[in-house]
Amino acid sequence: MALVEWNMKGWEIANCNCNWGCPCQFNQLPSHGDCKAHVFVHIDQGKFGDVSLDGLRWGIVAAWPGAIHQGNGTMQIVVDERANDAQRAALEAIAMGKETEPMKVVWSVYAAMTTRFLPTMAKKIEMTADIDERTGTVNVDGLVKAEISPITNAKTGLPHRVRVDLPSGFEFSQAEFASGTAKVQGAIPLDFTKTHAHFARVHWSTHGVVR
Repeated sequence: MALVEWNMKGWEIANCNCNWGCPCQFNQLPSHGDCKAHVFVHIDQGKFGDVSLDGLRWGIVAAWPGAIHQGNGTMQIVVDERANDAQRAALEAIAMGKETEPMKVVWSVYAAMTTRFLPTMAKKIEMTADIDERTGTVNVDGLVKAEISPITNAKTGLPHRVRVDLPSGFEFSQAEFASGTAKVQGAIPLDFTKTHAHFARVHWSTHGVVR
C-alpha cells in the first residue's frame, strides 16, 4: 500500500539530559546511561496528503531507560491546540513514524524504539528562537518551560559556538549546539540544568530528510 505523501519544513528545538554535544550525534552512549528529552517543532510550511500543517507547532516529551537504540522508550506527543482533527491526526501519524519510510526520519527511529505511547495532549505551544545566536524558549501551557542559551567558555564566560554537520543524518543536516535548562511536569517529568540542546532548520518528508 502506498504511503501518504507528507512534507514539513521549519525549525526545531531539542533539549536532552546529556552533556553539551550529545554523544548520540557521534554514535556514543548517553552521558548518564539513559536518554530523556523534549523536542518541539515549528512548521513554516507543511502538508500531510491534502491536510495543510502551515504555522502549527508540535513536539514530544520522551524517556528511554538506556540509549535510544536499546528501545523500551516512553513518549508523549504534544500537538498545537489550534490544530483541527485532521491536523492532529496527521501530526500524530508523523510523530509515531507512520506513513514514513522506515528509519529514514528521526520520528520513525524514535517510534520504533518506543514501547509506550501516552495519550496525546493538545496544548498552547509557544516557541522563540534566534538560531544564529543560539537563544530560544519553549513554553507549553502547564507542561514545559525551557530556555536555551549559548554554550559558554569555562574561563571567559563568553559564548562558544559549535555547529555540527550530518550530511546523511536522519534528523538534520546541520545544527547549532547550545545549552538548555528545562522543567517538564506531567507523566514524564524532566529537570535539566545546562544540558545539551540544539537548534536545527529541518525539512522532512515521507521519504526522509530533504537536502
